[in-house]
Amino acid sequence: MPPEMEPEPEAAVALFGDRIELARRFTAALARHGEERGLIGPLELPRLWTRHILNCAVVGPLLRPGRVGDVGSGAGLPGLVLAIARPDVSFTLIEPMERRVTWLNEQVGELGLDNVEVLRARAEEAPKYSFDQVTARAVSALRKLVPITAPLLRLGGELVLLKGAGAQAEIEAATKELRKNRVHDIEVVVLGEGVLAEVTRVIRATVN
Repeated sequence: MPPEMEPEPEAAVALFGDRIELARRFTAALARHGEERGLIGPLELPRLWTRHILNCAVVGPLLRPGRVGDVGSGAGLPGLVLAIARPDVSFTLIEPMERRVTWLNEQVGELGLDNVEVLRARAEEAPKYSFDQVTARAVSALRKLVPITAPLLRLGGELVLLKGAGAQAEIEAATKELRKNRVHDIEVVVLGEGVLAEVTRVIRATVN
């Protein structure tokens, strides 16, 4: 018997505001097609809202109007979720796998997201110095992520990388790569305390 879909948490409306219906439609589509299309695992439905959708949405206030590149967008986490939450920000979803690119384009069309473009490419192939901020979630360890994300940023641009409980340890393990790529003002921002069942940790840093 397949697991049941998690009910929508109360925090969803507060995080998405008048965009909540779009968030509901995207979440329902991911619940319906995510496993069969290899986007989410078979055990994710009972925690789809809390662990995935709201885990991404809570990052919305860290973004500023401008161009955001989302590396390894996959199912649209965080890129599509943030594009729903922040219609004032322009997003480029960077994803190399064709079937995932197809999914992303389908969702952009079905949700009518005019602030999103989808780029089929590896991060290393994306346009350099193009973005004001770069996001990524569950892509790779920071020491591997920095060399492929930092070059995408304009001077003074910002990394906004969603990480787990070991965020600080990842920073310490990436000292060499951070220095080589001129990454500074590095901090771990904890979001969603008192609002989400599981907090979201973001490594935020500036590149110059």
